[in-house]
Amino acid sequence: MNQVLAPHLALYQVFADARCVETSRDRRAGKVYKGGITNYAKAQKDMMAWVAEDKGADVRFTTMFDLYALPNDFPGYQHSLQEQDAYRQVEQLEIELARDINDRRFIPYIQLHEFEALILAQPSALDWEYLEHESAIQNLVKMVGTQNPELINQGHETAPSKRILKEIPEYDKVTSGVSVAECIGLDTLRQKCAHFDQWLTKLERLAN
Repeated sequence: MNQVLAPHLALYQVFADARCVETSRDRRAGKVYKGGITNYAKAQKDMMAWVAEDKGADVRFTTMFDLYALPNDFPGYQHSLQEQDAYRQVEQLEIELARDINDRRFIPYIQLHEFEALILAQPSALDWEYLEHESAIQNLVKMVGTQNPELINQGHETAPSKRILKEIPEYDKVTSGVSVAECIGLDTLRQKCAHFDQWLTKLERLAN
């Protein structure tokens, strides 16, 4: 977010800052763990505190949660499983998340099916970080083909990140994923990932 979206949104006079949701805390060791939501209740507590920190009318809050491995206590999760269309499923989940947070400044967003879908929008860009994996990267290019990367599913072995890790075991979202997404560029990401584009459009329009 800070590397890819913040500079872009600044062009629209929308100034963004990203943070990871706190998911657990070890008081004895004095450690705070963030990211990788396994329990919605804990994430919700942190989000509510986050929203309460700033009461400004011109402030907005948003999320970027992966649909893949979303915890089953997430608002509307069980009902959403009945929906066969992935875009309708995330729409329902975003509506329920907004209802749960209950703040007009909150803009929910759930990534289809996870962050790595953005990488699969142009997997050849992985050579930015993994130049020595030319053959593996070409396997990913062929696998994606003309598929919609947002619809590459959330199976335990077939989710976007699992497909990348199968070819490039060294792949790491935190250290490399964001820089690869930056290399791909927002134009390509928006062209290939419609739901991501809709979210970014909403953020751009905040300037108005």
